[in-house]
Amino acid sequence: MTTTDITSETRLGSMTDTQERRPLHTVEVRNVHKRFGSSEILKGLTVDFRDNAITTVLGPSGTGKSVLLKHIVGLLEPDQGEVRVFGQNIWQVPEIERYELRKRFGVLFQDGALFGSMNIYDNVAFPLRKHTQKTEREIREIVMDNLCVVGLEQAIHKAPNEISGGMRKRAGFARALVMKPDVVLFDEPDSGLDPVRTKLLSQLIAKIHEEYGGTYIVITHDIPTARTVSDYVAVLWKGEIVHYSDADGAFGSQDPFVRQFLAGAPDGPLGMD
Repeated sequence: MTTTDITSETRLGSMTDTQERRPLHTVEVRNVHKRFGSSEILKGLTVDFRDNAITTVLGPSGTGKSVLLKHIVGLLEPDQGEVRVFGQNIWQVPEIERYELRKRFGVLFQDGALFGSMNIYDNVAFPLRKHTQKTEREIREIVMDNLCVVGLEQAIHKAPNEISGGMRKRAGFARALVMKPDVVLFDEPDSGLDPVRTKLLSQLIAKIHEEYGGTYIVITHDIPTARTVSDYVAVLWKGEIVHYSDADGAFGSQDPFVRQFLAGAPDGPLGMD
């Protein structure tokens, strides 16, 4: 497999070292390598994520999708290469600046990552109480607005263990939105959901993005989710981006691996290994 399917949008172009470096995109990943012990997970991964669009990162299990997400938000430092967000290499700024950059991200984790000791309202309010000086009246207005958006305004007093998996995902989504982030990251939002709730959550992600905008990056291996939400698709295999294009280009690709994976076909270069 070569990387010839990657569009020119994922490269820096012909900029010389003497030219001023301006950010091309809000999130830029450059030649990132990451190894855990003897296993090399990311192998020179390079990709730019389009602003004000939903990009899904697709690929088989174990190819480094969640590892990529953790690099973007600054939870993992690359062994080699760089991750630039908002024009800054996040590992070349002081920790306090990196902390401030993270406030501009919203993250929906696989299981919602809600605090079990807090009800839904307090879970969603947590980032505002932690990172802002807003009054409780201001916080309540923001929290209720976001809970209404995801359809949970009637569940504010319930604990996470008292609601369904789909409701926990929606609560996590509301919490990811309350700080009005520029970038929202989704780590397999469809994980553990039945097909109907997966479709509903995907439609909700697309609807909210259409209303509020922002750079959304959705990590998934679920093809129906990608078809529902994607403006752009990046396909990751063996630690590298092997295809990056708009959604129509991805689902119409003639590359053997991309075609096999997106079609869910048994025949092709992707096997059980």
